[in-house]
Amino acid sequence: MKKYLPFILILFVLFLDQFSKIYIKTHWMIGEEYKVTDWFVIHFTENNGMAFGMEFGGSIGKFLLSSFRIVAIGFIGYYLIQIIKKDDKPIGYVIGIALIFSGAIGNILDSLFYGHIFTDSYYQVAQIFPEKGYAGFLYGKVVDMLYFPLIKTHFPSWVPVWGNESFVFFRPVFNIADASITTGISLILLFYRSIILK
Repeated sequence: MKKYLPFILILFVLFLDQFSKIYIKTHWMIGEEYKVTDWFVIHFTENNGMAFGMEFGGSIGKFLLSSFRIVAIGFIGYYLIQIIKKDDKPIGYVIGIALIFSGAIGNILDSLFYGHIFTDSYYQVAQIFPEKGYAGFLYGKVVDMLYFPLIKTHFPSWVPVWGNESFVFFRPVFNIADASITTGISLILLFYRSIILK
């Protein structure tokens, strides 16, 4: 069972990630949101870049980022298979790598295929499997929807540059794949740093 657990986890994360993205994409327009609580909002947005909506270098940056992700996924997948075969690492470490791997796959699927299989979501709900999608291969946008504005306040007036400006923590909108990557990295850094440093 220990050897199958990482693969079950990968499939579970991928299912949740893609199901939530496809549902949002085919039912909501960009900018629509649903307030679950004061500190949890489902807010539909898309980004061209990295995790949590960060961007990088326009269309060339998008191409390089997507290409890098594909190569990185290959390396992570190969490493994961090797540590599962050797069975010499703690299960928590293996789960951390599996979470990073599944999150990386979840976001690259958006970049690779969403431009082909959807119309855009601006001022309309996207159509799935149109005659022509909104972007080419590697140029699809990553769907984000999880927003946790935990603290809403203002910077004190004495703070340089941002004094009296509004401040929201946690501002980035993200998805299940981003959360999976962050959880995997955090798990490894908190509990398995000794393995990385060897």
